[in-house]
Formats: sequence, C-alpha cells, structure tokens
Amino acid sequence: MRVVVAMSGGVDSSMAAARMVDEGHEVVGLTMRLYDAAPEERRGRGGTCCSPAEVDMARRACAVLGIPHYTVDERERFEAEVIDPFVRDYVAGRTPNPCTRCNQQIKFGPLLRRARALGAELLVTGHYARIEDGALLRAVDASKDQSYFLFAMGRDALERVRFPLGGTTKERVRAEAEARGLPNAHAPDSQELCFVPGGDHGVVVERRAAALGLGLEGLAPGPVLDERGQEIGEHQGIHRVTIGQRRGLRIRGTDKRYVLRVLPEQRAVVVGQADDARVRAIEVQELQDLDLPPPGASMRALVQLRHRSAPVPGVVRVGQGRATVELDEPAPGVAPGQAAVFYDGDRVRGGGWIRSTGSSAGHENP
Repeated sequence: MRVVVAMSGGVDSSMAAARMVDEGHEVVGLTMRLYDAAPEERRGRGGTCCSPAEVDMARRACAVLGIPHYTVDERERFEAEVIDPFVRDYVAGRTPNPCTRCNQQIKFGPLLRRARALGAELLVTGHYARIEDGALLRAVDASKDQSYFLFAMGRDALERVRFPLGGTTKERVRAEAEARGLPNAHAPDSQELCFVPGGDHGVVVERRAAALGLGLEGLAPGPVLDERGQEIGEHQGIHRVTIGQRRGLRIRGTDKRYVLRVLPEQRAVVVGQADDARVRAIEVQELQDLDLPPPGASMRALVQLRHRSAPVPGVVRVGQGRATVELDEPAPGVAPGQAAVFYDGDRVRGGGWIRSTGSSAGHENP
C-alpha cells in the first residue's frame, strides 16, 4: 500500500515513517513549507517546526529510510487560514489555538488531498494519538497525548489517517530512532509556534494587524479595572493578555488578581480574585462531531479546556453547530478562542471553540 507521511523534521514523524516502512508499505515523505521566518527571526530557531533546518532534517531522515521526500508550498494557505485568524482573535480579545486550526485547515485537509493525488491510501503523521475502530483516542503516553489538538480533523479523515506512535512512549521512539541511525533521534521537541519567533506572539500580532488593516490603536496599553470598574493599573495591550493570567499586569496593591474579562472596545482588562476567575457555563461554537449525539440531546463528558489542563466532568447539550456545557465544578482560566474537547474516557466525541463563559448557564461573559 502506498502511504504519505507528513514529515516535520522531528523524530516523531521520522519514526512514523520508519514504522510504515517496517510494515512493508510504499512510503512517501511529504514536508509542508508553511512559514518563512525573516532573517532576524531565524537565529536560535533550531528544533522549530517549519524552519529550513527542519525541512533539511526531514530530507536526511528520508534518505536514511530509503524513501522519497518532497516539499509542498502551503505558505499562502497557512497565512490566510492560521496566522490571520490567530491575529484577529487576539485583536478581538480572544485566545486562539493555532495548532488545532492548522490540523483542521492544513494537515487534514490539503495534505489529505495531496496524498490522494499521489495515489496514497493513507496519510500518516507522528501525532501521539490513536485511531481504533473508527474512533479517535488518547495516546498511551499521557504526557505526550495530542488528541486535544486533533478533535477537528473530521470524521471522514478517521478512515484515511494513521498515527503509528499512539501506542508507544516518547522514550521508546527515541531509542528506536537511535538504533536506526536517524539524524534527529535526539533532536529537541518543538516548544514554540512556528510563526512566533522567541515565543513572543505580541510581535506577530502587532506586525500582522497593521498589514490586515486592523489598526494598532486597540493594541496600545490600556487600563486594568477591578470588578467595580475602578482603574487599578495598566496592561501592555489586550493581545498580550489572556483569561486567568496573573503575571505581567501592572496593578497597584499586593492582592493577587487574575484576568476575568477582556474588553476590546474599551481597550480594558477586568481582574478579580481567583474564585472569580472560575466558570461553570461554557458556550461552544463551530461544533465538530466525531461521535456526538444528535442536536437537542445531551451527554455526560470529560471536558478538556486547555492542552495541559485536566479534563473536568460535565454535561454537554448539543445544538445545531454549537453546544452548551455545564461543568460539575468551576474551572479556572477558561478563555474564549480556546478549544473545548469532549471525551468519553479516552475517546474523543467532539468539541468546538469556546465562544463565551459564565458562572452559570444564564450568566455569560464574552
């Protein structure tokens, strides 16, 4: 069987390709060119997804495995469907999730179509997740599980995608890569967004907002307000603030304050005590259905609200393209723009993007 492996240049995608070779498949390595860093951004970008060094590393890994390697240019699509929405979200006071958008719009859309055009029956990636009996499941290695980022891949894709590493651990993957002589066996994992140099997303938002004609006046420093509307400090721009944040705010007094709301029209941030930053009611939009009940029905689920956060039990009420969630216990740091993913044990049932939150079903914060 011919299969296409998405090769990022990291050890995970290289080992996914190696395992497909071991199974006797005709394997083709495909690396997407998504973003070109400016010369001043390239310094110190080793181990960063999509960097020129990583593209070269993917090519070298394919040479060791004896498989062909190709590069495809998706820079224009990536900018339009990942970077620009990322910028618009921050300008609007939301906290975006670009890796999930990239999986949805780039990796399991155009890349699947390219795989079919090459006569491949499967698209293979190095994600840590599992697909069993048509269901998306968490990876065996909980510390590396990436199923949260994959909920929007689409039900149809589950039949044409494979994740060979979902049943193993990162330690074993590196050991196998070393035994094979792969050049990236001990390469560091990517720790930052490929289009955010040095981890400072604010620079990207400021530069791209001007190019999009969004204006920079809304990104200037503004007031920090307490819940009574009294000004108690200053922030450095709403695009540098997220719900639940405590550090980086210039606030008078010694009490710990957390960001409760971002008010883009007023260029203001509202802060309060830790308990005030917890919410139980969540409205989800752009609902993605991997295995959800029909509209009008509800289900109990474990709801994961950030990649590294523990899932919280609650009730999901499914609507047309949207859902409301009532958590059993209040959760902190729930930010509009992030993903809410619904699990039944290890199985991903679906999810969507958080539109608004509230302390109860009848009290929402945009």
